[in-house]
Amino acid sequence: QVQLVESGGGLVQPGGSLRLSCAASGSGFSINRMGWYRQAPGKERDFVAIITSSGTTNYADSVKGRFTISRDNAKNTVYLEMNSLKPEDTAVYSCNAAVYYSGGTYSVRWGQGTQVTVSS
Repeated sequence: QVQLVESGGGLVQPGGSLRLSCAASGSGFSINRMGWYRQAPGKERDFVAIITSSGTTNYADSVKGRFTISRDNAKNTVYLEMNSLKPEDTAVYSCNAAVYYSGGTYSVRWGQGTQVTVSS
């Protein structure tokens, strides 16, 4: 099974920036879309951004113009550059990936999540 591991979360002041990374490891797979989601305390998980293998991106309205998703296909890694952070961006951020295995099977994999806290 492919494993996803996020990194880069932490505490940042309002207006600050953070860069999250999510690396996929395993063997015999390829990844189509990769995305980021977030879940604030007491709320449901929300979509943040997504990127396909060809580089097409889509963002939630709440992060457009502030967040940028990118990926390195050779490293099976997706990034989320977050700028102009606001307290309402505070959440656990999780990445996911649509994984195709060499045996012909398909699954959606999730990382364990990384905490982002925006506070002065």
